[in-house]
Amino acid sequence: MDESSGIELTKRQKRFPSIRSDVKDDLFVPEEDNSLYFTYSGAANVLEVKDLCYQVNLNAQIPWYEKLAEFKMPWEWNKGAQTTAMANLNLKVTSGQMLAVIGNSGCGRTTLLDIITCKDEGGKIKSGQILINGKLISKQLVKKSIAHVRQDDQLLPHLTVRETLSFIAKLRLPRSYSEQQRQKRVDDVIAELRLRQCANTKVGNAYTRGVSGGERRRVSIAVQLLWNPGILILDEPTSGLDSFTAHNLVITLSRLARGNRMVLLSIHQPRSDIFQLFDLVLLLSSGSTIYSGTAKDMVQYFSSIGFPCPRYSNPADFYVDITSINYRSKEEELETLERTRALAEIFGEKVKDFDDFLWKVNEGNRELPSSEPCVDTSNNRVEKVIKIDANEVDELPKGFHQFAVLLNRHISNDFRDLTTLLIHGFEAVLMALLIGFLYYGQGGNRLSIQDTIALLFMKGSLTPFAVVLDVVAKCHSERAMLFLELEDGLYSVTPYFFAKVIGELPEHIAFVVFYSVPIYWLANLNPGVDCFFFNFFLMWLLVYCSRAMALWMSALLPTLQISSFMSNAIFTASYLTGGFIIRLDTLWAVPFWISFVSFLRWGFAGLMQVQFTDLTYPIKIGNFTVSVPGELIIQSMDADLYPLYASYLVLIAISAGFLLLYYISLRFVKQKSTQDW
Repeated sequence: MDESSGIELTKRQKRFPSIRSDVKDDLFVPEEDNSLYFTYSGAANVLEVKDLCYQVNLNAQIPWYEKLAEFKMPWEWNKGAQTTAMANLNLKVTSGQMLAVIGNSGCGRTTLLDIITCKDEGGKIKSGQILINGKLISKQLVKKSIAHVRQDDQLLPHLTVRETLSFIAKLRLPRSYSEQQRQKRVDDVIAELRLRQCANTKVGNAYTRGVSGGERRRVSIAVQLLWNPGILILDEPTSGLDSFTAHNLVITLSRLARGNRMVLLSIHQPRSDIFQLFDLVLLLSSGSTIYSGTAKDMVQYFSSIGFPCPRYSNPADFYVDITSINYRSKEEELETLERTRALAEIFGEKVKDFDDFLWKVNEGNRELPSSEPCVDTSNNRVEKVIKIDANEVDELPKGFHQFAVLLNRHISNDFRDLTTLLIHGFEAVLMALLIGFLYYGQGGNRLSIQDTIALLFMKGSLTPFAVVLDVVAKCHSERAMLFLELEDGLYSVTPYFFAKVIGELPEHIAFVVFYSVPIYWLANLNPGVDCFFFNFFLMWLLVYCSRAMALWMSALLPTLQISSFMSNAIFTASYLTGGFIIRLDTLWAVPFWISFVSFLRWGFAGLMQVQFTDLTYPIKIGNFTVSVPGELIIQSMDADLYPLYASYLVLIAISAGFLLLYYISLRFVKQKSTQDW
């Protein structure tokens, strides 16, 4: 062994005393990293789970619309199907440690993390406690101390990595931070998570080329790391990644843990070089603890109870397989359930006298990772500790600042999506040209009365219908990210609502211009300048009513299909009571009253008055030509029941009503990608 190798081994042994000099035979050699860790400089945290028993009602997790499809009565929806998801679970983790929760599918990994972060739904804690620094968990306490990285990355695809983090920094860091301090924090996080090479690359998604899967996952971690949390919880962080990328990601998490931070992650069956990076391992099966202790002692524990790991086998794979439930037949299921129950009882007996519930080789030699930070921070700069506690909540950006940041982010993301913008623009222009050139053959002659009336109704109904499906699809693609950001307290509903409504106005105006203006001139409608602007404003309101209605349906209803169906149903009701398909005075009671809130009815009446007022139309009857006043045409279509300004006021009121319903839905309906209420 040369001198440099000896020095390196000495350094490793000082930091990890359990490492033997015979490193070739030691499977559990921690990765060394001499980088400057992003250290949490707050007080050390302790997470304790004591005798946790948790039950889940499987029927309560089935969406209501699926229950309706099964023809079940409402009082039968949540009956039965109670199952125990956690049984007498004990756990204790401190800062400086990385705990991996492993086990087969359905063992309770994600459920445990959801319970700790107060995001469990459809279940109930029957007994036990979860404590953070001796305090019972609550949603307020979790928001102050825990950062939760979900399994699915919810990021805006058309922003770069740096822009994504910059916008989050403006929302998450206290108002006392200057712009230079925020950017410095962003640069530090980018450097710590090895994102420099892709800092100016779009995040991307399944349809937009961007960063790689591993880089996207690190961006999701960076979003949470910006406010420097003391506890970092990750749900399946390596899901969907190749083995090399997953290994590098866990190395990053290990480095974060050594910076006086507690890291908890769920992972299915990690490969051996990932398994050796874990400080602590919790092996679950059917909600029961099969093993809890250091990763390097896991093989020795199972060997001591008669389950030695075969040579050259991955301990994680071998022991997860042993504790998996085999549902192939009833006999095999009962056999595997009995084995896991016995293993859980054996482990409970071995750790019942330990206050940290961790198995140890012997009482005198615990060989546990130190809870103190493993880096020398004497040369590190001193930075403000960002802790969201009761005294500092008021210092976080609120109100107009959140609105300004969200508006900027919304516009930046939407206007980078050139493909969608071009498609929408092309759609508007194509529809306008098809309709306009259909009537262009009249040349300089005015259209006939019948053709003009049909054109006005078609013009006011085709485009709003095309907008509905686009808005519903876009909102449902964003709602999962909206739900997570609202749940994390990144901003409140009110600034998001105004940023969403105002941020879409430029696209809305451009769409109406591309559609309405070509038709107006190609079809040779009323040439008056004032009539042109009155016509355009009516079209703007008509399309906006349709957009606002689609926003409401998207926020209110759980799935894309239901939102699209109800939006089409409301639009169809407005279309049929619009005054063109059937005369308003012949409608029976129900559709007659519906016509008063039909935005197509008020838009059509307004377009009729703008077009025909003060004009006369010649009609040939045999050899005679009769001039018909435009007012008479308006009267014949029942479009003169109210003055022109009433059409504008009612359309504005209907738009405001839909927007109010949209705000209420955002406020009181959880905006998850799939609802289960």
